[in-house]
Amino acid sequence: MTSVIELERTGAMSALELCTGDVSAFTERTWGRSVLVHRGAGPNAFAGLLSLDDVDSILSTTSLRTPSFRLVKAGEQIPESSYTRSGTTGSKPVSGMADPTRVFELFRTGATIVLQGLHRYWEPVSLFTRDLELELGHACQVNAYVTPPGAQGLDLHEDPHDVFVLQAFGKKAWEVHAAPGEPTREPVHATIEPGDSIYMPKGTPHAASARDAVSGHLTVGVHVGTWRDVMTRVWRVVDRDSEFDEPLPLGWHRDPESVERAMEDKLGVARGELARLSARELADTYATDFLSTRASLLRGALTDVLELGEIGDETLIERRRGSVCELRPRGDRLEVLLGDRRLEMPLWVEPAMRRIAAADHFRVHDLADAVNDPDSRAVLTRRLVREGLLTIVR
Repeated sequence: MTSVIELERTGAMSALELCTGDVSAFTERTWGRSVLVHRGAGPNAFAGLLSLDDVDSILSTTSLRTPSFRLVKAGEQIPESSYTRSGTTGSKPVSGMADPTRVFELFRTGATIVLQGLHRYWEPVSLFTRDLELELGHACQVNAYVTPPGAQGLDLHEDPHDVFVLQAFGKKAWEVHAAPGEPTREPVHATIEPGDSIYMPKGTPHAASARDAVSGHLTVGVHVGTWRDVMTRVWRVVDRDSEFDEPLPLGWHRDPESVERAMEDKLGVARGELARLSARELADTYATDFLSTRASLLRGALTDVLELGEIGDETLIERRRGSVCELRPRGDRLEVLLGDRRLEMPLWVEPAMRRIAAADHFRVHDLADAVNDPDSRAVLTRRLVREGLLTIVR
């Protein structure tokens, strides 16, 4: 009897639904606890993220460099010198560039191609990752594993973070052992087809091999924030008190009663500092950091900045895909969290910003009830286009 849950998808739409099916069931029964094999998202659920032709294009036309990719075979790393070359860019030496001919030959003879940090340079994956991490509230990274027929890239191993495996094309046979929080069980052996996914908590031993055709899957690593992370930040606040910088007295190790009394005093200081802390403010600070340190998603911004002067009341504007717009009033200022940064704006723009945050698209004159002056509406819109929240509809 296995504790692994297998779910069928019913009308999933969000990134997390595509990965898990029933988000409520996943949250309550699976997250951080046990392995989930999810089938039924549809064969094209993850096809738009990466195809074999995409892999070909990335390796053969972009001068991809290590460590953004590597090759492995039967659990062993293949030396980079076997598939990279050196060259020059702008008269400066460049090393570690993909040599497509050698990469493809090693692939033909059984090597797995690993595209590392794919969320940083492949837009479909970047957008999907943004959607997923905003649902989870935890930072994500993505590697892709492209394995030739019948081959295995990595031996049985475990990852130091939670993992979603998304099968983009081909099939892959998986051996998944019990997660650290699961009861002891026999390994699950499952063949994952396009559109299928697996969730594994941190530390779950697993291995995979391709079947009779080339296989490509994405591994989404979820760097889960913990209460320890939060409490570490709390201690940093307490630790600012200069009393804790005082040295221990000479000979302290021979006078335990005196040290005990001094320790009680210091603990009293720490308790006092903790008592003054606001849990709401701490939670807000943690959320603010998360919502202002994500990767930039600025596709199209280069063209937008060339057309800023054309923005007027009739200009059609839309929210950039994957953008974040969280509003936090702070006294007489408005803090705007944009995913990769934070802005400070005058508080009077809050009604307009709330309208913008709630809209998929709008014309600049739609802000008239919140900003009376047409020039002011245009100035606000231009600012948000420059910052990457908005884009001009062409």
